[in-house]
Amino acid sequence: MTGVAIRIGQGVDVHPFGDDPGRRLRICGVEIADAAGLAGHSDADVGLHAVADALLGAAALGDLGARFGVDRPETHGADSTDLLRVVLADVAGEGWQVGNLDVTVVAQRPRLAGYRDRMRTHLARVCGVEAAAVSVKFTTTDHLGALGRSEGILATAVCLLVPLQR
Repeated sequence: MTGVAIRIGQGVDVHPFGDDPGRRLRICGVEIADAAGLAGHSDADVGLHAVADALLGAAALGDLGARFGVDRPETHGADSTDLLRVVLADVAGEGWQVGNLDVTVVAQRPRLAGYRDRMRTHLARVCGVEAAAVSVKFTTTDHLGALGRSEGILATAVCLLVPLQR
């Protein structure tokens, strides 16, 4: 850490809906009932992937693809909460911790508002912050484009890193 009091990072992830009827939809670590899952190498949790990319970016540690590439068999089907924990350890190793998170999920379907509190609680617990330091928002594209045609889900995240309190 070189004389900087805070770091800001931004992350984006998008996955299409998959064809596997047994695949569960997880967003920000929370399973969404009665919804088709997303296709991806891991569990395809767009919310956690965006958060992990934001954290890696803020700490100047690259991106999720470089850290856990799809060419690595050990990450096939991985729980994204576990991947996020590895990223958080990497960020802490650089002397940083999460100050706050702001996540936006863009999905025409399914309706997600009823899951907001569980998502915030999960993110807060994993990241070691109070739920008040985590925002999760939802929006649609009003039926425009691939997301509007319900072909997939996109998430963005912004994080603030502060010096690690030892």
